[in-house]
Amino acid sequence: MPKPVTILIGALGGDGGGVLCDWIVTAAQSQGLGVQATQIPGVAQRTGATTYYLEVMSTPGPQASVLALNPAIGEVDVALATELLEAGRMIFNGFVTPERTTLIASTHRVLAIGERMAMGDGSFDVGRLLRAVKERSKTQILFDMDQAAEESGGVINAVLLGALAGSARLPIPDAAFEAAIRHAGKSVDTNLAAFAFGRGHARGELEQAVREHRKRQSGAVGVEDLIERARRAFPATSLDMVEEGIRRLTAYQDRSYAALYLDRLDTVQALGSAELLRETARHLAVRMSFEDVIRVAQAKTAAERLVRVRSEVRAKEHEPLEITEHFKPGIEEICAMLPPSLARRILAWAERTGRLGKVYFSMHLRTTTIWGFARLRFLASLRWWRPRTFRFIEEQAEIDRWLASIRAAAPLSIDLAREIAESARLIKGYGDTYKRGLQNYRRIADEVIAPALAGRMSPSAAADAVANARVAALADPEGESLSKTLASIESVSMPLRNAAE
Repeated sequence: MPKPVTILIGALGGDGGGVLCDWIVTAAQSQGLGVQATQIPGVAQRTGATTYYLEVMSTPGPQASVLALNPAIGEVDVALATELLEAGRMIFNGFVTPERTTLIASTHRVLAIGERMAMGDGSFDVGRLLRAVKERSKTQILFDMDQAAEESGGVINAVLLGALAGSARLPIPDAAFEAAIRHAGKSVDTNLAAFAFGRGHARGELEQAVREHRKRQSGAVGVEDLIERARRAFPATSLDMVEEGIRRLTAYQDRSYAALYLDRLDTVQALGSAELLRETARHLAVRMSFEDVIRVAQAKTAAERLVRVRSEVRAKEHEPLEITEHFKPGIEEICAMLPPSLARRILAWAERTGRLGKVYFSMHLRTTTIWGFARLRFLASLRWWRPRTFRFIEEQAEIDRWLASIRAAAPLSIDLAREIAESARLIKGYGDTYKRGLQNYRRIADEVIAPALAGRMSPSAAADAVANARVAALADPEGESLSKTLASIESVSMPLRNAAE
């Protein structure tokens, strides 16, 4: 007996889940496919799920088959969610499985009743949601469909229908879905525009996923021994982060750089905390793949970026597209690519003459031209030069100091060590963003972490102080909130310091 394609839709009130369900039914029937749909309304907009379940036969014509009225755990082929927490709800209930389910979901959030009622920040951890989505589904198509609906002038259910069409999980041509929208007769033009946007974005997501899979497969031979080493040395709870770090750093630099990543993690593994190892592995991979000119050039000339840009501007295949990249490097960014001795002399001269942080060089490159693309590709090809640059050597020294602080803090308090590991979130980007983040981190290291490691603060108070300082720095990169937070920490820790003395 042929098996149907099973579809589960989770929606909020007002998102048009019923209309989406009707569109799918109409499109399936127009192709002679057997289809059955069940609508299960929730008790309220956010206290109960509003779900729609469909089963669509994969081939047309009369067939001896029985279609179910309700979804079965582990038996859903396609799950659609108009909001991220609805995707999490379906995962929690067991309908989404990594062996079978394609999950199509919007990444925007609409707070649930429990989140709104919380006295403090009661919002659910989006990072946990996204991690669950990627770990618990076979294929994912994720983007902000609410924003897409706004940009296209349509509504979110039409974007979701387009994403479903783009997933190619149903034996229904695009024209049949478009005909279903026209047949409904409501906001036809805007809904068709939203449908096209969602379809294009979904196909771009799947093409990028295929390219990344092929890239990983082609590079798997070079890192197999490193992954095997990680599996022997590290606990299973951290392996997803560690293995992703190995692949990331191999692509960023080379295999020996990924081996250095594992060497550094070995010193953290010796501390005996799996949770600390996982968090350090995550932040260490990001820190070691820091943003520099080479990295930026790689990203801006990647094939998938052009596909994504064409999808975002909704350019048709026959329409020309021009992309102009704007760069404004300063003396520091230029020196970052030079040998350390030369870079230090130029920086000292620039600071002495008042040019540091004031002189910038504006450049515009059109990467859709041969000359503009070739210039960026040349920069991207300088990966071999990166270990000899001033920025690379300075960054490695900063990373080693950060890891030394984690290792020194662990015997005092694992919570303190974990907060120090989390403080790496401050250091990101390049240019002024990187400079401000590094300055804020160094202030926290000098005024909170160093006193804590010297025993002038209790470990529990130090962990809270590092967390509060980090939150303040992230909320206000200019440093005003951080200054106030550090002043309050100093006033609280001073009596303890005096008593110790």
